[in-house]
Order: sequence, then C-alpha cells, then structure tokens
Amino acid sequence: MDLGAFSVSLSVKNLEVSKSFYEKLGFREFGGDMEQNWLIMKNGDHIIGLFQGMFEKNILTFNPGWDQEARKLDSFTDVRELQKQLKAEGIPLESEADESTKGPASLTMIDPDGNPILIDQHV
Repeated sequence: MDLGAFSVSLSVKNLEVSKSFYEKLGFREFGGDMEQNWLIMKNGDHIIGLFQGMFEKNILTFNPGWDQEARKLDSFTDVRELQKQLKAEGIPLESEADESTKGPASLTMIDPDGNPILIDQHV
C-alpha cells in the first residue's frame, strides 16, 4: 500500500520556540504560515509539521499524490482507493473520504496505541 509522502505533525506549545529548536537540528522552513500558527520544516527527506493550538496529539501524516518535496506525482493511489483497501483489511476509520468525489480528500484512523494517522490528499 503506497501511502505517499510521510511527515510527523507535532502539536507544539510555542511555535517560535519549536521552530528555533528544530532549526538547530538542521531543519529549515519549507512551508506554512507563522501568523496562522503552523510551519512545515524539512531536513533532507525528513518533514515535520509544527502546529500550535490546532490539535491535541501528534499525528502521523501521509500525503498521497506528493513526493517528499510536495511535488505532484504523475501516478499515485487515490485516498479513496486506500480507504477501500483499509476497510478490506478491517481497519476502523475515524473519518472517511467521500467516495463520490475526486481530488483532495482525507481520512483518519487511530493505531492500536492511540496514535492518530491522517491520510491527506491535496491533489
């Protein structure tokens, strides 16, 4: 199952402090908006999202249709197809993509240890 580009979305208390910390680890700003309390940071192929006040727990995030540079892929497995595969495997979903639509959509699930997983397709 190809889930797309991977990142970790971190729920942070202070965006500026977290940004500074991760810069010291070699991450650079890749996207986002400080004024909206979120940043995407990158170190090589490693991507983290810093989100202040947007959600409670850290989230494992997959982006079908994107490579690790957030460039659209010519070929990828659509989130709605992934959803069908997950259901066939008996994995319960917290939220689902509308299977009657095309393009951007998302779904969420929780792993056995309570970690949220987001599959978020932007294309």
